[in-house]
Amino acid sequence: MLERLNQAMEHIERHLDRSVDVAELARIAVTSEYHFRRLFAALAGIPLSEYVRRRRLTVAGAEVLAGERTLLDVAVRWGYGSTEAFARAFKAVHGVGPGEARRTGAALSAQPRLSFRLTIEGSNSMRYRIVQKDTFRLAGRKARVPLVHEGMNPAIVAFVKSIEPATRERIEALSDQEPAGIVNVSDGLAGNRAEGTELDYWYGAVTAAEVPGDLDVLPVSAGAWAVFETSGPFPEAVQHLWRDVFTQWFPANPYRSRPGPEISRTRISADGAHADAQLWIPVEPAS
Repeated sequence: MLERLNQAMEHIERHLDRSVDVAELARIAVTSEYHFRRLFAALAGIPLSEYVRRRRLTVAGAEVLAGERTLLDVAVRWGYGSTEAFARAFKAVHGVGPGEARRTGAALSAQPRLSFRLTIEGSNSMRYRIVQKDTFRLAGRKARVPLVHEGMNPAIVAFVKSIEPATRERIEALSDQEPAGIVNVSDGLAGNRAEGTELDYWYGAVTAAEVPGDLDVLPVSAGAWAVFETSGPFPEAVQHLWRDVFTQWFPANPYRSRPGPEISRTRISADGAHADAQLWIPVEPAS
């Protein structure tokens, strides 16, 4: 898998001056477009589109400083229809416009080429099971919140506190299958896992029952789920498990993620310091 990802990175470098064909990158990596985007973001820490943009403007920056082409020629070569559009994008990355950079020889930012290498990080085995589930409903309350990789998410904390205790009890009473009880769900990430990316957060329950009309409902299709368990400090243990699934487990196993909500069943100790959790990720065979 790592070799194929590096082949995809090489393909990006050879085609930086044209639109990125994600379908072709996924074909090189022998995976789906959906999984390629999510795996790249998890491993690289930035979305694929942002990486490509930074790489283009890194190479364009060198051409700007070289002074051998007009700024319009450089802009057109790297896919910008005008010097104004190029200047805006250039300044967003380098902190200075291309004209000023050329006149003053300003220091520019550089996005290094990415390559993926095996490091000894998986010394602890990851226990998992594959569960086939029929269609079900996720019922509860949802809110649009920003993604937070480390520490408590203030938006989620405030949202959960806003749900009346009686409503929480009604939601929990709907649970009639695994994962049991109240679950926390992330949906609508659209392949982007950068810090601050918005997602749909659900405080809900997994059910096959009819759902009261005043609750939010998300129909979930049948399919396979990879189920992981962890126990440790809260919220770090849960967040690190989420990270490790995408950066360690997927590259080492013959599965890829498929569209669907990611479900966490978390039980927190009375003092709020420790959690026992399950993480349910929708998957499909990689080939």
